[in-house]
Amino acid sequence: MVNQVEVAIVGAGLAGLTCAQMLQQAGYQVVVLEKSRGVGGRLATRRLYDTRADHGTCYLSPKAERFRAYIDKLVAEGIAEVWTTTVHELTADGQLHAPIAPTPRYVAPEGMNAIAKALTPGLDVRFSQRVVALQPTPHQTWELTVTSSPIGTPPTDTQTWVAQAVVLTAPAPQTVDLLAPLVPSVVAPALLDQLQTVEFMPCIAVMAGYAPARSQEWAQQFPAVKAIVAQHPDLGWIGLDSSKRHQSDRPVFVVQSTAAFAQAHLETADLHPVGQHLLAQAGDILCDWLAMPDWVQVHRWRYALVTHPLAQPFFDCQTPLPLVCAGDWCGGMRAESAFLSGLEAAEHLNAKLYKRPLRSPDLGLV
Repeated sequence: MVNQVEVAIVGAGLAGLTCAQMLQQAGYQVVVLEKSRGVGGRLATRRLYDTRADHGTCYLSPKAERFRAYIDKLVAEGIAEVWTTTVHELTADGQLHAPIAPTPRYVAPEGMNAIAKALTPGLDVRFSQRVVALQPTPHQTWELTVTSSPIGTPPTDTQTWVAQAVVLTAPAPQTVDLLAPLVPSVVAPALLDQLQTVEFMPCIAVMAGYAPARSQEWAQQFPAVKAIVAQHPDLGWIGLDSSKRHQSDRPVFVVQSTAAFAQAHLETADLHPVGQHLLAQAGDILCDWLAMPDWVQVHRWRYALVTHPLAQPFFDCQTPLPLVCAGDWCGGMRAESAFLSGLEAAEHLNAKLYKRPLRSPDLGLV
């Protein structure tokens, strides 16, 4: 089966959805192909035990005017709100310190992926769709070979999508894998080399739930402490994730590892003992009961944080047919960078295609 669109976007993270929404509102026929079962990428929320936990991006702290406009819009709609103005620092000697200059940190009470879901109205997003090959056709279009299957299961179907332009928003190493067969006939080797300079750090995230009585114990011992960054060999972040929810009778913590710890355990088959180790470390420093949760789940992020991004906000593959890369690894290293990258990729593609008006009041952008 062959499906035809004007623009095919690979990945339903913040960059892909922002780019898709801008082009869709300008009148382009767009499809978003996402290999997982939901949107958001590392704006990730897991539903579990009658609650939810943000095991990817923990909060947003907008700086750029265009991203701030989007967050202000979400606040006005009741989707986002200020969670805290203070992220405490846990020093190597076990002391907690508050920053001198508080900064608002925004979250979505329904989960951080709600910030991505707000970009989906009107979009054609296809889930469990893995793009396995990309090649130009003699008809001045791109052909994408797509397998249909949830992550971790064998492909059940193969489809072909044909598009005039393609936007790739997966992490740079995965994008390189998709582009490599096009070198040197379509993509110049030097351009692929440039993409290969992008580096990521991994992370292991632990979600843990506790008895209701622990909420009061935490409040008594650490009043007003919701978020902690740690100077520790194993621990990078400790967050009282349940404090983001409007109704939560049980405390839920999210603990994220350092990159070094994650790298050492990245290929470990059973992550449960790894997660228990991180909780035990947190318990030794803060409250011993952190090591004794009622339930625990662990997630492995292979590409958690960009450490060496590209300088530019998007990457033009300089092919005869429009082919652009975008993501948080273009022009920055955080969710805000992904959003801005999606905007600029849309503007760039529009200039190469039909030059339609891109003013987008529905995004709060100009």
